[in-house]
Amino acid sequence: MDFLNALVAFTNFVGVPAIAYGSQLALGALGVTLIYSILRFSNFAHGDTMAFGTMMTILLTWLLQSWGVSFGPLPTALLALPFGIFATMVLVLVTDRTVYRFYRAQKAKPVVFVMVSLGVMFMMNGLVRFVIGPGDQRFADGERFIIKARAFKEMTGLREGLAIKTSQGITVVAAIVVVALLFWFLNKTRTGKSMRAYSDNEDLALLSGIDPDRVVMYTWLIVASLATIAGVLYGLDKSFKPFTYFQLLLPIFASAIVGGLGSPQGAIAGGFIIAFSEVTITYAWKKVLGYLMPEHLEPDGLVQLLSTDYKFAVSFAILIIVLLFKPTGLFKGKSV
Repeated sequence: MDFLNALVAFTNFVGVPAIAYGSQLALGALGVTLIYSILRFSNFAHGDTMAFGTMMTILLTWLLQSWGVSFGPLPTALLALPFGIFATMVLVLVTDRTVYRFYRAQKAKPVVFVMVSLGVMFMMNGLVRFVIGPGDQRFADGERFIIKARAFKEMTGLREGLAIKTSQGITVVAAIVVVALLFWFLNKTRTGKSMRAYSDNEDLALLSGIDPDRVVMYTWLIVASLATIAGVLYGLDKSFKPFTYFQLLLPIFASAIVGGLGSPQGAIAGGFIIAFSEVTITYAWKKVLGYLMPEHLEPDGLVQLLSTDYKFAVSFAILIIVLLFKPTGLFKGKSV
């Protein structure tokens, strides 16, 4: 019975949160890796692109809520999500036309694109803060839990309860659907195959008659969709704060690089590796060990390797280790 209690406690405080967080990081890392593999630069504005898409979704969510529109047990934000995706698509296409296209025409080096994306990042960050403010914004409604801890205890007779939030369930389901659609698009459609060919060999793709402007446009449209979905799912699961999305850039890039920059499969694997590492290292293991160890050996302290305030330091440490010892990542992507 103690083992089951320990297992439930682990699932409740480590397993479920890490799976939801990993799904959010995986979607964010997919956007970063698509930009890197097709447009050939590291897009440091990706976190703030997520913030912009989430902000637009929040604004429409508030409008729908003021009109009394709801989505039953699901968050109203899901109704507003297509609008957020569309607004982000417009933003990234305008940014590409007014900023990145010039440097592509100049055949600028990747480091120039990185510096330009930093400028775009600060512009987007300022825009989001100006429109919605720098503070926390909550926009979730509908059912809060799929399974409540008290109901789980009554059902199983265990001392530990398992709680699964609606937002966590939506995150996992949405991530599976989005990833399946993305892989289908890249592998089965003509446009997706063109994007892959352009990524593998730009010169050969151009000789084959592939339109580079079309490839660039579709890449930005897909990245805008992934960024908005990832941002909204993260905001529903936790809360929305512009600076938090700026900070998310570190674990997202760590996910992409750990898996293999330029590899979609690596981005997904990297997202879950980073998420489980962060959650596991910053979790206080006292309760779980209390169930598993003899009474006289139960720990007195929290048994927490790092405070949750330092969870992004875990991503940074893993990123440094991977860059030092395996720069191509687990799935042998492109070296940084």
